Amino acid sequence: MKIPLARYWSLLAVYIRGQKGLFWLLALVLIASIGFKILIPQITRLFVDGAKAGETLESLFLLGVLFLGTAIAGQLLTIGATWLGEIVAWNATNKLRTDLAEHCLDLDMAFHKGKTPGEMIERLDEDVTLLARFFSQLVVMIGGNLLLVIGIVIMFFLEDLRLGITFLLFTAASLYLLNQLREIAIPHEVERRRVIAELFGFLEERLAGTEDIRANGAVAYVLNGLFRIQSDLLVAWRTVQLRYWALGVVTRSVSTVGYVIAFVFGFWLYNKNAIGLGTAFLIVHYMNVLSRPMRELAMQVEQLQGVGASIDRIAELVDERSELVYGDVALVETGGVKLAFSHVDFGYEAEPTLRDISLELGQGEVLGLLGRTGSGKTTLARLVTRLYDVTSGEITLDGHDLRTLSKDSLGSTVAMVTQDVQLYQASVRDNVTFFNRSIPDDVIQDVLSQVELRDWYNRLPKGLDTMLETGGRSMSAGEAQLLAFARVFLKDPRLVILDEASSRLDPLTERRIERAIDRLLVGRSAVIIAHRLATVQRADKILILSEGRVREYGHRTTLLDDPDSEFARLMATGLTGVLA
Repeated sequence: MKIPLARYWSLLAVYIRGQKGLFWLLALVLIASIGFKILIPQITRLFVDGAKAGETLESLFLLGVLFLGTAIAGQLLTIGATWLGEIVAWNATNKLRTDLAEHCLDLDMAFHKGKTPGEMIERLDEDVTLLARFFSQLVVMIGGNLLLVIGIVIMFFLEDLRLGITFLLFTAASLYLLNQLREIAIPHEVERRRVIAELFGFLEERLAGTEDIRANGAVAYVLNGLFRIQSDLLVAWRTVQLRYWALGVVTRSVSTVGYVIAFVFGFWLYNKNAIGLGTAFLIVHYMNVLSRPMRELAMQVEQLQGVGASIDRIAELVDERSELVYGDVALVETGGVKLAFSHVDFGYEAEPTLRDISLELGQGEVLGLLGRTGSGKTTLARLVTRLYDVTSGEITLDGHDLRTLSKDSLGSTVAMVTQDVQLYQASVRDNVTFFNRSIPDDVIQDVLSQVELRDWYNRLPKGLDTMLETGGRSMSAGEAQLLAFARVFLKDPRLVILDEASSRLDPLTERRIERAIDRLLVGRSAVIIAHRLATVQRADKILILSEGRVREYGHRTTLLDDPDSEFARLMATGLTGVLA
């Protein structure tokens, strides 16, 4: 697998474009630090030649002070270059991380269904963090070391043409060899990162289900699965490290050859009286300076292979495209919206989930959606919010096909409340507003009062700044659903899709939820996946699904008055099975 350097530089250019001033300052400091490193051996040569020629102690002392000052200045400039490189790196990679997160949020559910949370964390955080190393350490150090190598070769030419040609050929051959070795570990590094992502996903899922795992005696099974993944990781890690070790051996061998050339050439020229002792020492010193960037370049090539794997995985993520294409139609009417399904078919895989679904819902009407588990109720709701597109047929809002609506228009028109309300580890304010800081606190408090969460709010130690925890540990199931209603009130949609919580609630909480639903439905159309008898009685129309097909559809009162209707029979038996 080849990951060309062009991809490195193109990625770099995109994310430092807004930091040109800082980047050029970094380049200036880097060049200055390299100049000092090249100057130090020249001072050493003057000192050696001066000592041999019997220069005064004062002159040698001044050369020593100059050497010390140059070395300190060079180190300070190197520190400055590293510091500037870190700033450029984190500015660039934070922007990249934001862009990737936004891109992932725009992808459809078909993508997210195939990715575990652990894998997404690995891509958005770990891979991008490796790129931070690329932007800071690798770019600064690789660029700096390459410039240092070029500078030293030029100094060899200035000392002796034969010396310059020899070390030019040696350096070119060494860099060519390192470049050829650059790709040897990337496929194995990609595999290692894949296994790490699998490990993260495995741990996230199993830790989230700790109670179920213990209750069902599946601890041994989980540990066996963990052992298998760790075994795969060990194999992948060992393979990568062996290739890194081979690269290190080659690098040390190259340095050894360079020292041999320096000693032989220096001795030969010195014996011919072509150079002095200081110059002979200078040749060896320059080889010592040259060997350091060569070794560092090898180490950085190792890191570059890890970064190459990350860039490959990030590029793969960036290349993902949503199958959902939005139009530019904007719905402008207020009040309830007209919803219609026309011969809709849909399936997640080859097996169809919904077949030939047709229905009409007028402005301000409520559709009660009934059916056993697996009948397609939640799938139908997902199609209305356009988490997926229909396989065939058409869904319209106010006569407009969903696929022709703009993303903003659809998002502002339709809102969905799921059974499992997601709470974020953030403040109450952010959980209610979805991090929209433009909504005033008094509006948020008023909405909490409308959904009967005012007493709960008054008990919070820091009000809207109180932090909530993920996983429902901060609120009961009923309170969480009321909080979800508050989110919908703030959004003020024209169509509400409500998947009622199927868990048993205490009578007081049920009454609070019923009153909140009454307020929520005023002036809005609604599709409610019903789990309570009171909700069914609230509906204007009833749709009963069975195995993805319409079992029965019509006005609630009409169906109820027909003793032969499925709905009438279900009401007579308490809706057993279809409210689950």
